[in-house]
Amino acid sequence: MRSSAELAEALRVIVITDRGFAAPRSVAEVVEEALRAGARAIQLRDKSAPARALLEEARQLRHLTRRWNALLFVNDRLDVALAAGADGVHVGPHDLPVADIRAVAPQGFLIGRSAADPLLARQAQEDGADYIGAGPVFPTGTKTDAGEVLGVEVLGRIASSITIPVVGIGGIKPPGAREIARSTDAAGVAVVSAVMAAPDPYQATRELLEPFSIRSGPDPSSPPRSRLT
Repeated sequence: MRSSAELAEALRVIVITDRGFAAPRSVAEVVEEALRAGARAIQLRDKSAPARALLEEARQLRHLTRRWNALLFVNDRLDVALAAGADGVHVGPHDLPVADIRAVAPQGFLIGRSAADPLLARQAQEDGADYIGAGPVFPTGTKTDAGEVLGVEVLGRIASSITIPVVGIGGIKPPGAREIARSTDAAGVAVVSAVMAAPDPYQATRELLEPFSIRSGPDPSSPPRSRLT
């Protein structure tokens, strides 16, 4: 079982999948470039995919994340996460409650929860969440129902209100990642288009990781250069 510090290090950059942004490349191609660059957490999100197709994709990504010693989360779908042998699930306010997931999940299974204020974050932690995704930090068009923009200051308050890792999400590019790393105790950032739509996913991931690597010390690993460039 990972400690909170080990989990926080793995969550410096969570790459959230999106088939549309990845095209004409496959999701797996982009994910592998992000993993080669040093990302250690992937979240499979595809709200339109049938359960069987989502499970097949989750198993494909699980193969990649195991190869790179990274975590795989599935958005919303606890059933798919468990069937695929994923490391965890990420849920929002309209999904299964964290406490109910914790009651049936196997030991070591990780639960991420979206929360937009310190009160919700503290409740999620009490219910058994392992990390919080807080946002949107900046304006975003990726998720139309993302809610009111929080800003870096509110993200900082959420991160300082609990002891489990907090990850900022929403409209985050490298300048925003640097601001979050400099101004808050957030463990990292979660991104969709910043990596999935990037012409060079490897370089995009490295730029997002950099401010958190500097804050916690240099990364001893030196990933090989991208295959797509």
